[in-house]
Amino acid sequence: MATLLPHTFYSFEQKPQLHTTTNNHRLFRISAQSRETIQTTIAPISRVEYTPGVFDHVFLNLFRNKMAQEVGWDSEKVGYDGLIDVANRLMVARTNAETKDAAVRILRSLFPPLLLELYKILIAPIAQGKVAAVMVARVTALSCQWLMGTCTVNNVDLPDGSSIPSGVFVERCKYLEESKCVGICVNTCKLPTQEFFMDHMGVPLLMEPNFTDYSCQFKFGVTPPEEDSILKEPCLEVCPNATRRQIAVADTLEMKCPKA
Repeated sequence: MATLLPHTFYSFEQKPQLHTTTNNHRLFRISAQSRETIQTTIAPISRVEYTPGVFDHVFLNLFRNKMAQEVGWDSEKVGYDGLIDVANRLMVARTNAETKDAAVRILRSLFPPLLLELYKILIAPIAQGKVAAVMVARVTALSCQWLMGTCTVNNVDLPDGSSIPSGVFVERCKYLEESKCVGICVNTCKLPTQEFFMDHMGVPLLMEPNFTDYSCQFKFGVTPPEEDSILKEPCLEVCPNATRRQIAVADTLEMKCPKA
């Protein structure tokens, strides 16, 4: 939109009188005021910023190192930009299933194996899994803001009709916003994270990313559906990895991300 501002402005500008210096000066002042008015009227898209702390940088470097070890390559870029580069490389020359399995291995490598086994055996069965779901929700909200941005714990409706604070709402996921890719979100985050918590910690998890506003809802204690509509999402318009493709399905055209 910023590129349209000069054209928008000049369409309302009065043609200056070349022979009058005073008019030229007056026109310049009007031009500056008009441009300032337009720029302040068109407010930028609001976004929630999370300020990383010391431990956040430690977590970022640890996660990136584990991902680079799995990929066998690391980016020259520093910080979060480098992490996104490595996440892109994780999908190169791999099928979706291979990418998901690699991401699960990365998540497992972040925890002592005995800790995961003990949690699954001792904590997960308590109160039909509700205690474990609430615990991992709180830990996720506290420890993963460096990756996703501002998170808050909220209530989730469980299949048995009860409601417990086992949800995590990500106001605007930085990982999705920076990667700009549905495939990276689905195959390196959503699907492997769901599988990791279920298979290795005994906690069902449903993640519901919103590709319009980049928010995401974690629902610990909720089992993902067999047919997840997220897997049929189209590419983002800003996606650097793929353009929209048309896939014929029963005489209709469905737009679907080729990497989801």
